[in-house]
Amino acid sequence: MQIFVTVLRAIVRFFQEADIFLLSICVAASVYGIILINSIVKNFSPSMGGQTAVQTWAMLIGIGLFVLFSYIDIDIIADKSRFLFLFSILFISTLFFWGVGEEEVNRGAWLRFGNIGIQPAEIVKVTFIIILARMIISFKERKTFNSILSIIQIFIVFAILFGFVLIVSQDMGTALVYFGILAIMLFAGGMKLRWFAIGAALITAATPLLWENFLSEKQQNRILAPFVPELVDPTRQGVLWQPDLSVQAIATGGWFGQGLGNGRLTQTAEAIPAQHTDFIMSAAGEEFGFIGCMVVIALLVTIVIRCVHVGLKSNNPLGMLVCIGIAGMLIVQMIMNIGMALGIMPVIGVTLPFFSYGGSSIVTSFAAMGIVSGVKMRPKPVRFRNL
Repeated sequence: MQIFVTVLRAIVRFFQEADIFLLSICVAASVYGIILINSIVKNFSPSMGGQTAVQTWAMLIGIGLFVLFSYIDIDIIADKSRFLFLFSILFISTLFFWGVGEEEVNRGAWLRFGNIGIQPAEIVKVTFIIILARMIISFKERKTFNSILSIIQIFIVFAILFGFVLIVSQDMGTALVYFGILAIMLFAGGMKLRWFAIGAALITAATPLLWENFLSEKQQNRILAPFVPELVDPTRQGVLWQPDLSVQAIATGGWFGQGLGNGRLTQTAEAIPAQHTDFIMSAAGEEFGFIGCMVVIALLVTIVIRCVHVGLKSNNPLGMLVCIGIAGMLIVQMIMNIGMALGIMPVIGVTLPFFSYGGSSIVTSFAAMGIVSGVKMRPKPVRFRNL
């Protein structure tokens, strides 16, 4: 009887204090994504027919994690940041031994357990946000955040994780999301602009070395294609073929689209490679038109604004930075993914949060939103009240 009462109180507290609005918007976005995925894959081979079910189950698991993380105190997790860093390194390192990839992109970014795939770099994005937030707050408590020693420590942590993601899984898109998260969180944390200027100069100086030694010719061509297409792919039958089809699909949708199940390219099996993952925006454009695309963007922007709002209202410096970091993660992925679909950014394999097919992506996104909800549920910790 006591257990029943405890569970009942927890449920009542969840609906009273958790961010139900945020959960509702996330579920709406995911359901929209599942509708698009189902429309895309229904004409594919039978082996792909179960992807709608996989995405639905991933959403349900994600909702469960949203509830769970709403009750977990982010400050307690952040206090174990060293263990989180070690876990992140070890988790990504498993790809050295058991990583498998997709043939068309030739990378080993997934751990496979039968039909279940786990992408460590997706999950580690959240741990990276928590680790970085803890470091920033620790340095600010000691009034050393803008010292060169603190900057070096932050850079070392970032460089290790960034390097592991880029080299071990060869996932340039996800690695760049880490870079975006870093820049946004440092800015939100109050880093002086001179450090951004120095960082930009160092990146510019290091670019030729990174370009020649860490990127394959295919990756180089993907980066250059949107900017100098006449040099990289003059016939537009190579790296530009996929984004050109995406732009064509979006353009043919007009204002209101061809209707669900009526998109010519969307309903042609594998007409646009990775349409259910990286190029899901093309399906929204072709079948639901400009209005459908605006609904996608509106849902994601609402989620971002809600994350920022919760962070600014939390009165918890660490919680604020975590919320800003999660919002930054979504913003970077939105810009990169939609830019790919419109042919104005390199095709480097970045999913659209809550919409693209991918169990790891949707589960991680819901867990991250649960962390935001948890920040909303808790008052400012004692140790931060004089910060």
